Amino acid sequence: MTVSHILGYPRIGAQRELKKVTEAYWKGDVSREVLEAEGQALRCANWQTQQDAGLDFVSVGDFAFYDQVLNVSVMLGAVPARFNAQQEVSKGNVDLDTAFRMARGRAPSGTPVAACEMTKYFDTNYHYLVPELHKGQVFTLASDRLFHEVDEALQAGFTPKVTLIGPLTWLWLGKAKGSEFDRLSLLDSVLDVYSEILSRLATQGIEWVQLDEPALVQDLPLAWQQAFERAYHRLQSAPLKLLVATYFGALGDNLSLATRLPVAGLHIDAVRAPAQVESVIDRLSPHQVLSVGLVDGRNIWRADLAALRERLLPVKVRLGQRLWLAPSCSLLHVPVDLAQETELDSELAGWLAFARQKLDEVVTLAKLIDNRATPIDELRVSEATRALDARRASARIHQPAVSRRLAAITAKDSQRQSSYAHRSVAQRRALALPLFPTTTIGSFPQTSDIRAARRAFKAGELSQADYETRMREEIAYVVERQEVLGLDVPVHGEAERNDMVEYFGEQLAGFAFTRFGWVQSYGSRCVKPPIIFGDVTRPVPMTVRWSEYAQSLTDKPMKGMLTGPVTILQWSFVRDDQPRATTCRQIALALRDEVVDLEKAGIQVIQIDEPALREGLPLRQHEWQAYLDWAVESFQLSAAGVADSTQIHTHMCYSEFNDIIGAIAALDADVITIETSRSNMELLDAFQDFAYPNEIGPGVYDIHTPNIPDVAWMVALMEKGLEKIPAERLWVNPDCGLKTRGWAEVEPALANMVEAAKQLRQRYA
Repeated sequence: MTVSHILGYPRIGAQRELKKVTEAYWKGDVSREVLEAEGQALRCANWQTQQDAGLDFVSVGDFAFYDQVLNVSVMLGAVPARFNAQQEVSKGNVDLDTAFRMARGRAPSGTPVAACEMTKYFDTNYHYLVPELHKGQVFTLASDRLFHEVDEALQAGFTPKVTLIGPLTWLWLGKAKGSEFDRLSLLDSVLDVYSEILSRLATQGIEWVQLDEPALVQDLPLAWQQAFERAYHRLQSAPLKLLVATYFGALGDNLSLATRLPVAGLHIDAVRAPAQVESVIDRLSPHQVLSVGLVDGRNIWRADLAALRERLLPVKVRLGQRLWLAPSCSLLHVPVDLAQETELDSELAGWLAFARQKLDEVVTLAKLIDNRATPIDELRVSEATRALDARRASARIHQPAVSRRLAAITAKDSQRQSSYAHRSVAQRRALALPLFPTTTIGSFPQTSDIRAARRAFKAGELSQADYETRMREEIAYVVERQEVLGLDVPVHGEAERNDMVEYFGEQLAGFAFTRFGWVQSYGSRCVKPPIIFGDVTRPVPMTVRWSEYAQSLTDKPMKGMLTGPVTILQWSFVRDDQPRATTCRQIALALRDEVVDLEKAGIQVIQIDEPALREGLPLRQHEWQAYLDWAVESFQLSAAGVADSTQIHTHMCYSEFNDIIGAIAALDADVITIETSRSNMELLDAFQDFAYPNEIGPGVYDIHTPNIPDVAWMVALMEKGLEKIPAERLWVNPDCGLKTRGWAEVEPALANMVEAAKQLRQRYA
């Protein structure tokens, strides 16, 4: 029979149970025992769901209290020295609090310390903790958590397939610290631990281990290609079967390499790269399993089961029992269960499938091509066909006026009136800002009172008038606090916004929303991506009245806050019936209208956030330019309708900028704010090397940790920045929004930041 399995399942819980208990543990409201018990309950529930759906294996090893890459770092004993965990590593039992301190700088026990860097996992909005690598580093098996989870699954009667980040991808994701060296020099020590892990799993009775190697869908240097062969020839001695999992794209020039690896099976992404299936089969060894990912693990649209059956039948003929079926990648990237969405209109709901429904799709496909389909399976096929036919014919999707407006765009529409050199003179005259101007990235703490008011409003317990009065009170408070702190360019704090993408999507036509469609972004941070199902327009202004009110409370230039078109696109579940570029341009034109209206309302500083610009970059370099062309044009379209004296900001975080610094410059934002606090200003190297011409705000305050930075630390960071960027083009700001922090942390941190700016002015004015 065709084997059905998955590469991973959402770990947050259908009601975000993991988020809630983890944050309660961090606050000291629950014990470690309660946290561990909830984690075990969630794992068992997920395994039961997978077994009940009919999968041949349950996925073990995909659970993490924070991040699966961090899990591997801890397992390898790759714990930086500043966490003082050498004794834990040597005893083979790194404490969970140590992992939390690595992730967020603080835990209920242990001394607060600078957290590890965090960045995006390939081209997703999931953030991982970057492994810190040092020359001559030696690894050791330092955690037995995975083995306990395997025992849990076995004792509960499940058939597990263990999943781990592969050794080469883990090294690929890591970052050399200290003196420069070849990360591959550490491979032998990494493989020592992986061999030990595999042997121990074999003694537990595990038959299959999935090693995730998505690095194989990227452009690999020759040395890394050769390292894959060397590594897997060594690991083949393990007394179990290895499935190398690739996803997020095509193997491309690594196809022959991947199919030559001495492993029992290979998984490929047939959603992002459907054309590679036949080529892989042609090169696959006759004893190897091929796992084909034909159900989309990155998006929420229902699978066309009838069409997929037709695609798979010839594959089944060629591979027979060696064919496995799975989603394209881990289901970590989609919400848990569509069945919870009782308030979503039935037509739209019929077009969707979340993680739980994707299990059924995989199992049904396996039965269909094996000629063992039940009446339930046949019903799923017919329901899917009806729903997809209805979607294609729906009048809700296409708006002719949108197509006409897109067709009328000219090159002039995406260009500011003058160059930055001319604009900066007009802006300095209009804004009269000091050297090293201070600002924040936009959001201020979303307190329990704010969230309670929003819940009451949505539940009908608070009238719209009363809700807006509450939000105005919050805005007034935030503006008053910024006046006291002495920030130069204040913001209104975004009290009325639930999420930086969801808020805008709720006011744009062509978007739909779920109640429980949560997806993990990092750690306990979950987002609820909008669904873009149709053409996008802006029926009415979205932010103008809030910004106008905030500006009325201060003589300082109030900064209007928008999320950019690329980020709204990237952080939504996007329609798959037209090019993403077309959808992005539609969003850009809607935002352009908002930018123009903000300017008319007297807002002279407007920030259009694009933290996802780098995230959207294709994994293969030959595809970069086509993406960057439409991504940059979309930002320009959104920003170019204003006068020279209006200052356009953008913000990007947790990205490697070297590859796209030319595109960042082409955005032509007057000011860009970026994350540099965790990287110790290293990210400014790209801007210095490129001779970036516009203004930069390198983040000096890491908002993803509760630690409060002191003045000397921030001054020292800015002085590092001054080695690369002239003082007249530097801003002082946090590295991201303050939404997730509390006022007890925010006020002293911002007070220190303002004081740091004052000291800098005294030294460099």
